[in-house]
Amino acid sequence: MPSLRRDWWVAFALLVVALIGGCAAPWDPVRGLGPCSVSCSAEVVHVYPHDPGAFTEGLFLHEGKLYESTGLEGESSLRRIALAQGTIEQQRLMNPAEFGEGLALAGEHIVQLTWKHHKAYVYDKSTFEQVDTFGYPTEGWGLAFDGKRYVMSDGSSTLYFRSVQDFSELGRIQVHDAQGFVSNLNEIECIDGLIYANVWYTEMILIIDPVDGAVRGRIGLSNLLPQEDRTAQTNVLNGIAYDPASGHLLVTGKRWPKLFEVSLKEIE
Repeated sequence: MPSLRRDWWVAFALLVVALIGGCAAPWDPVRGLGPCSVSCSAEVVHVYPHDPGAFTEGLFLHEGKLYESTGLEGESSLRRIALAQGTIEQQRLMNPAEFGEGLALAGEHIVQLTWKHHKAYVYDKSTFEQVDTFGYPTEGWGLAFDGKRYVMSDGSSTLYFRSVQDFSELGRIQVHDAQGFVSNLNEIECIDGLIYANVWYTEMILIIDPVDGAVRGRIGLSNLLPQEDRTAQTNVLNGIAYDPASGHLLVTGKRWPKLFEVSLKEIE
């Protein structure tokens, strides 16, 4: 009996350590948010106009200009937008049969995915002239550039790393949290060594560790778009751009009339 009692106390002590100390790891700038998931709220800093007809699929900010990929057959496009006014400065329309998806900038080239055509179009960032075409076997959803390679989603729980030179696969991760794999990963953005991802049909952005696919944080964006701005055509939250000058995110949705600049605050 003494040995059983000792074993019970050891087990109890380990459980207490796990429950109390398991999330006590300090912030690690290399790995981002540490071993436990952190919840963040978003404070709206500024509201910009956004084309309510734009079915937003990809988004990034470059030199103060917003670049956007819009979807739907017959409506898909690549756009350069004046952020403050929300007006289109330059546009390239896609083949009417194709559905535009994720968008990323690497050097002088913009890459735009298609949903089911297994093609990624490469454009000159200044002229929007097509300079190359890449292929891939999956559906195309979100795309980002982490400084060395493309990161791509296909609507599953898998994120793919792809070569800048030929878009070949360099590796992949399965995104997961304490409940298991997280699917429906959509538009993505790479920020300070982490991957931010919209989850289709939710009002949440996940913060993902690119090393092991673990969800390190969640950003709640419930009711970001006011009810009075919603119509029968308003669709889901989708679109993440990062402004390194301010550290803020720019977020919008499919057919949203507004784009929101938000700052993040960790929820205690």
